[in-house]
Amino acid sequence: MSVSLRLSRGGSKKRPYYKIVVANSRAPRDGKYLEQVGTYNPLLAKDDANRVRIVEDRVRYWLGVGAQPTDRVARMLDKAGIKERAATNNPQKAEPGQKAKDRAEEKAEKQREAEEAAAAAAAAPAVEEAPAAEEAPAAEVNEATPDSDAGDTPAETAGESTQEPAEG
Repeated sequence: MSVSLRLSRGGSKKRPYYKIVVANSRAPRDGKYLEQVGTYNPLLAKDDANRVRIVEDRVRYWLGVGAQPTDRVARMLDKAGIKERAATNNPQKAEPGQKAKDRAEEKAEKQREAEEAAAAAAAAPAVEEAPAAEEAPAAEVNEATPDSDAGDTPAETAGESTQEPAEG
């Protein structure tokens, strides 16, 4: 039977309270345990003496017979000076994921293209002004729109149909 030192949750919804227990590693988190060796109240201030309370001699006994603490309990035991814990180092913790890197790369590429387009537009506005002035009178000549009745024949306006009646 492998034994572990772990937290067992109690308290109500949004108000957690944990017991530090010695339990069979296969037992449920809040299920049966062998012995309670302390408490942890995360709602108290970090410098409060009652935030973490541990029965040191029982913890030392269980560690001596092979109980393995979970990461969170090991952190608490290290702070209390009961068991030394090696510091962990994860250099990739702050590194963004692959999708975030791809989005940042696309954003940088779009910004680069926008800067190039702005530079091209700043260099060529004098060249584009002359053709725009020539096209303006041509637009005024064709004032009839497809929705207007300017192209209707007198037969269509009188309600007469220009189609042949269907035989049959």
